[in-house]
Amino acid sequence: MRVMQEDSINIIINPMWICRRLWRYRDLIRQLTWRDVIFRYKGSFIGLGWSFIQPLLMLCVYTFVFSVVFQARWGVQSEETRVTFALTLFMGIITFNLFAEMLNSAPTLVLSQVNLVKKTVFPLEILPLVRFLSVCVNVLFSLIILFIGIVAVYHSVPWTALLLPLVWLPMMMLSLGAGYFLASLGVFVRDVNAAVTVITMMFFFLTPIFYPITAVPDKFQVLIKFNPIAIFVENARRVFIWGLCPEWLWLGGGYIFSLGVLVFGYVWFMKSKKAFSDVM
Repeated sequence: MRVMQEDSINIIINPMWICRRLWRYRDLIRQLTWRDVIFRYKGSFIGLGWSFIQPLLMLCVYTFVFSVVFQARWGVQSEETRVTFALTLFMGIITFNLFAEMLNSAPTLVLSQVNLVKKTVFPLEILPLVRFLSVCVNVLFSLIILFIGIVAVYHSVPWTALLLPLVWLPMMMLSLGAGYFLASLGVFVRDVNAAVTVITMMFFFLTPIFYPITAVPDKFQVLIKFNPIAIFVENARRVFIWGLCPEWLWLGGGYIFSLGVLVFGYVWFMKSKKAFSDVM
């Protein structure tokens, strides 16, 4: 117990301790991540091809509904077509999915691995990371499609696209930290899975994915920007599509918040994992 308390203090003081602890299991993490990616499409005729087909189909549906039916426009570019609208929309969906897929699967991560929980030597803390890396692989496929689309339409990608990892890093920390917390909480409170589904849907519509943030009344725009997902979605579009630099102030606030969530989620998971086998 004393060792756990000392580790928790060290992690809070220096969050890089999390990376150092997980790095010890890098080979196991790599193997389990690949297995998770393959298992998702196991038995499917198309296999990993669905990683390309699914986002393309949803992109077509969303583009038709919001650009054709509702006549939505971003208003950032002078000449905006339905294709450019679709690319901007797709960037928002990709960024949000990085968060949503992790959240939706987190509550059942530990519950679905009863055999591993019973093994006292297995490092359960790698399970959320394995799932997160699997999500990142799927997101990478979508990002490749977006990259090809931007090159086809604009004939080049803005240099600011190099800043995308800087914009996505806090999003990744937030997703992983929330995943650790929910994976642990889901063991003790079985209603978490249903609640997370509702919360994710709320975030989906409260984040400017299908609409520009300028469409929100002025008195509510500040509240929208306090939504960390909105910060990352908007800045991802700025750097990858519009050729603009991130909003550094809001992005900096997102970094601080995300790092806090990651540390809290990891420490919570490590302190509660000893009780998993008793509950399950």
